[in-house]
Amino acid sequence: MPDETLRFGAADLADASVLALIDLHMDGMRRSSPPESVHALDRSGLTAADVDLRVAHQAGHAVAMGALRALPDGTVELKSMRVRPDRLGQGLGRAMLEHLIHRALARGHPRISLETGSGEAFEPALALYRARGFRDGPAFGGYEATPFNQFLHLDLPPQETPA
Repeated sequence: MPDETLRFGAADLADASVLALIDLHMDGMRRSSPPESVHALDRSGLTAADVDLRVAHQAGHAVAMGALRALPDGTVELKSMRVRPDRLGQGLGRAMLEHLIHRALARGHPRISLETGSGEAFEPALALYRARGFRDGPAFGGYEATPFNQFLHLDLPPQETPA
């Protein structure tokens, strides 16, 4: 019986299942967004020094991914959230989101922000973010507001420093 434990770690871009998940994400963003509003990070963007791409593995395969991109003001941007279609509805998106929030908290970031689209394709993700406490807010990080995109923010509590 294969090990079904969910394991989080840094993305290995030599792993074909990780590359397939990135490609799936890019394809989905291109299909669901106007061309000028596709702000998803491709493979090269996800390897930038300011990006922390994380992957959840089960039974040796990447099943979910998400990234944090450091912003100059000390906050982070949530990027590239995706769950394999055959694994939707199993809580993997929520687990990945919690993993990324805990990483941001551990690093002392005061806020996580995200930019996403509008329409049916984006409703499940928006519901997940809002259920976790993300609130609508202004554009950030060089984005410009359009009728298509939306901006959500989650303020994080300050972390106590050990005495």
